[in-house]
Amino acid sequence: MKRNITSAILGAIAAVTGFACAQSAPQNAELIQKWKDRSMYSIKATTLDGAPADLSQYQGKVVLVVNVASRCGFTGQYAGLQKLYDTYKDKGLVVLGIPSNDFGGQEPGSEKEIKEFCSSKYSVTFPMLSKEQTKPGPGQSEIYEFLGTRIGKLPGWNFSKYVVNKQGQPIAFYASNVAPDDKALLAAIEQVLGLKPAEPSEPKQK
Repeated sequence: MKRNITSAILGAIAAVTGFACAQSAPQNAELIQKWKDRSMYSIKATTLDGAPADLSQYQGKVVLVVNVASRCGFTGQYAGLQKLYDTYKDKGLVVLGIPSNDFGGQEPGSEKEIKEFCSSKYSVTFPMLSKEQTKPGPGQSEIYEFLGTRIGKLPGWNFSKYVVNKQGQPIAFYASNVAPDDKALLAAIEQVLGLKPAEPSEPKQK
């Protein structure tokens, strides 16, 4: 009980103070060269059930990558993410949840426990991968190494979001306190899905 209260307080502080914003991703020649000609869809991972997951299966789809946690002040976003998935999955959107225990120790459970929680509490049906490390350094998930190298940002807290286009390249990052129904996030998703035209650029002043 005490742990849950502490997690909720941390999440609330993150939302109010900006603690939930991004952290800068390492940018060096080695990483840039490693990912130069690759996309997220070239990466292999593992599902929450322990099965191999080749991300090439999402080629041609738009993917919203979210680092999730079960004991966070933002955990209620699972409901919004599921609604988002239900609304756009037939139009080509995949919500990809990746549990992480990097922030506040808020995802301490096993993969089995995480799956049970997501299923029973939020009826999650979107794909979920095994627990991964988002932070840079030894053990960092290749998914986050790639996303960070490409876009220059890494999650600063749980429930950060990347919009990845049909070619497997991230085009936008949103911090934890951006809800799944946020207008800017929805606009970015609809644009890369081809449901909304690009915003016209402002005319240049002569």
